[in-house]
Amino acid sequence: MKDIIFYDVPGKTEEGKAWSPKTWITRYVHRPTYARKTSMPNFTFGSASFALNLKGLKYRTEWVEYPDIEALCKRLGAPASDVKADGITPHYTVPIIHDPNTGKFISDSATISEYLDTTYPTAGVRLFPDGSRVLQAAFSSAVASTCQAPLFSVVVLAVCKHLNPRSAEYFRRTREQKLGSKLEDIAPEGTGKGETKWKELEAAMTKIAAWFELGGGQPFAGGNVPVYADTQLAARLMWARTVLGRDSKQWARIKAMNGGRWEKFLQDLEQWSQVV
Repeated sequence: MKDIIFYDVPGKTEEGKAWSPKTWITRYVHRPTYARKTSMPNFTFGSASFALNLKGLKYRTEWVEYPDIEALCKRLGAPASDVKADGITPHYTVPIIHDPNTGKFISDSATISEYLDTTYPTAGVRLFPDGSRVLQAAFSSAVASTCQAPLFSVVVLAVCKHLNPRSAEYFRRTREQKLGSKLEDIAPEGTGKGETKWKELEAAMTKIAAWFELGGGQPFAGGNVPVYADTQLAARLMWARTVLGRDSKQWARIKAMNGGRWEKFLQDLEQWSQVV
């Protein structure tokens, strides 16, 4: 079986090359192999990453900076993952995979995860066990609607600082245009506005923690083994830990929430968190 090719945007540090929550979902599903030597960094992690590692499928990462994604997709013939705000113009972004075993290009972390689980049903962990899709869709949607906005607020400036210059410029320009605000003004540290965003995040994580408590001590939404829905939360936590810094006071604040539950959650997923 040929290695699957996984496209991701790199961070600017060796330790934090893999940072994006969308690509972490996919990475959790495959088993990594060394990336092809290019002028870009040769390893990553992301939400798409979790899917790759959980499935135990061999893959290699090719890195692409934000401004180059659309041209790359058009050259490869990879599909757009969405449309832009006008509802018409295709929006190209990562994660993208190319499976040379089937000849297919797949974009969007959810679509990639479903493709991998359907195409390779006997490999590794089942991301969507029989009868679980409806509940997993509901859980994934609930996680996103509960924690995405407050978490984005406290990490967005750190994301920009984490990127290589060309991607950082693109990220800042496009996000500030969409938000109508400087990134520095979203959750300014040491201000009442910033503290409000942190309190919103703590309330969101406390709500999610209550869902897990219904599992009777099992570590994952899938029970003792993670499923696709777990990657939705894990990828966001990896995103925060990576861009804020494992030793930062901001990450210390997050990992202390809910009695240290979220640090333990990532520890339980460590065997599927390879970065190549």
